Amino acid sequence: MAIKNLQDKFVHELGDMYDAENQFLKGQQEMLSKATDPNLQQMISTHIDQTKQHIKNLEQIFNLLGQQPERQMCDGAKGIVSEAQKLLKETANVEAVQDCAIAGAAAKAEHYEIASYRGLIQAADLMGEREIVSLLQFNLQQEEQTAMLIEQSMPQLLQTAMQYDTGQGTFGRNYEQAGPTS
Repeated sequence: MAIKNLQDKFVHELGDMYDAENQFLKGQQEMLSKATDPNLQQMISTHIDQTKQHIKNLEQIFNLLGQQPERQMCDGAKGIVSEAQKLLKETANVEAVQDCAIAGAAAKAEHYEIASYRGLIQAADLMGEREIVSLLQFNLQQEEQTAMLIEQSMPQLLQTAMQYDTGQGTFGRNYEQAGPTS
């Protein structure tokens, strides 16, 4: 579809975000099945419910625009999900490390969504679509809150994973004493 004006661009990006939310929902469900940390499990479970609401909000926006909800393949989300799946396989042998991988992948998805929603909000605001702005802001606020919770959980997840360090690699090394490695 050729994009001829701001509304076409907005609808295209809305479809892109609609696809991203659906891809991320599937990815979150997979991450939930692999997460072992109870706090991480709770965060993912809560965000799965929020994501389902985000999808409904996007469908409502399509309806407000007189459009049928239509997914536009979101290559950005596809890449984030694919990278997360790859990392889940590579970390499958150490649950604590896999929990860190899950949190990192979730943070990447959240920040992608935050950037996308901010752009959609700016466009909807310029088009004078107040109800659409409100729905998008609702989604954005939940994405920002989830990103913050993930980031706050990372130190504990990393500490737990450090306990399983096999001594291979550089964690725990004193970098100031060791000096640069080349």
